[in-house]
Order: sequence, then structure tokens, then C-alpha cells
Amino acid sequence: MELKPVRTGEETVPTPYDGAAEVAVSSDSQRVLRNTYLLLAVSLVPTAIGAAIGYNLDFSFMRSSPVLSGIAVLGIFYLWIFAIEKNRNSALGVGLLLGFTLFLGLLLGPLFQSVLGLKNGVQLVMMAAGGTAVAFFGLAGVASVAKRDFSGLGSFITIGFIVIMLAVVVNLFLQMPLLYLVLLGAFILFSSAVILWQVNQIVRGGERNYVSATLTLYVALYNIFSSLLQILGIVGGERD
Repeated sequence: MELKPVRTGEETVPTPYDGAAEVAVSSDSQRVLRNTYLLLAVSLVPTAIGAAIGYNLDFSFMRSSPVLSGIAVLGIFYLWIFAIEKNRNSALGVGLLLGFTLFLGLLLGPLFQSVLGLKNGVQLVMMAAGGTAVAFFGLAGVASVAKRDFSGLGSFITIGFIVIMLAVVVNLFLQMPLLYLVLLGAFILFSSAVILWQVNQIVRGGERNYVSATLTLYVALYNIFSSLLQILGIVGGERD
């Protein structure tokens, strides 16, 4: 146990109190981080199931009205997130989270239909999955061991979120390929910052709820994977 000096008059007296507090906080942070990683791993199962189902569905109704479909998806997305956060301290929150990951898996259906229709589609999916895994474990590792406090990224993330969402809404109407490609890159950078910030918050005791933490990390992972897969399909897809 580390002894912390307490100054009393002209003398410095060591006390174990602060050290014990630090140990307690560290133990609690490890528990939250462990539960977060476990729930994050479990959440990938309904995502895979949803993607398999979505791959075999007909999404032509969404392509016929992309603006309305996009607004509807965004509305469902944020209402579901609100419901999860509202119930984050109960088992219902976990159930809502797993249902949310199933829903987002379904939304991967059109993307998989497009990419797997390419000659090298399977390789592109594997590359996107591998790149996402490398990014996550690398960023999470840095956030876990770094002595630096990354809480300052919170302001950047807030501003970045507002800018990106405004650009998403604008592009729903403009449908500009170049802007869309820029948005995909922005999602990857933004989500990488979110992973770095969120894991660091858990380790430093700034996040105490593993359901909220899992939700944040899951959305970041989802955005990185889907954005990376789309970029790979655009720039590296082999068409007949």
C-alpha cells in the first residue's frame, strides 16, 4: 500500500488512507471494464444473427425512398438508445441493448448484399472485420495503460458528433458520393476517438455503468466496421 504524505504544520506524516481509496477505485474500474468487454462480446452474437437474416431480406422499399428511410432509421436508432440509457441499471437495459444489436445487424443486410456480390466480397468483409478488431484492441490497450487522461476528448467528441450528424442529414437530401466518402472516413476517426475516450473513462473511474459503456463501444465498433467495409467496397471492390 502506498503511503500518501499529509502536511501538518512543519511535519509531513504518511497516511495509508488515500492509497486504500485508489485501490478500491481501481478494483471497481476493473469490474466495470470486465463486464463491459463481456457484454460487448455477447452483443456480437445477435448482430451476426441479424446480419444473416438481413442478408436474405429485400430492402428495395428503403432504396425507393432513401430520405424517409434514413430519417426513420435515425429516429428508431436514437429512441432505442434513449430507452437503453433509461433502463441501464436493470436487466431490461441489457435486453434492450441486445435487441438493439440485433436491429443494427439487420441494417447490415443491404451492405452485405452489395459487398458479397463482388468477386472479392468475402475478402473485403474479412479485411474490414480484421481492421476493426486491430483498431479496437489497439485503442483500448492504449486507453487502458496510458497515464494520460483522455477526458479532454469529450469536447471534441461532442462537437464532432454534431458536425457529423448535420452532414449526414444534409447528405440524405443531396446524395453526394464525395461527401458520403468523406463521412465514412469521419465516422472511423470519430469512433476511434470514442473508443479511446470511453475505455479511458472506465479505467479512471469516470464510467460506472457497464451497459452505457457497452452501448457506446458497440456503436463505435459498428461504425468503424460498416464504414471501413463500404470504403473497401468502393475503392477495392472487384466487379464482373
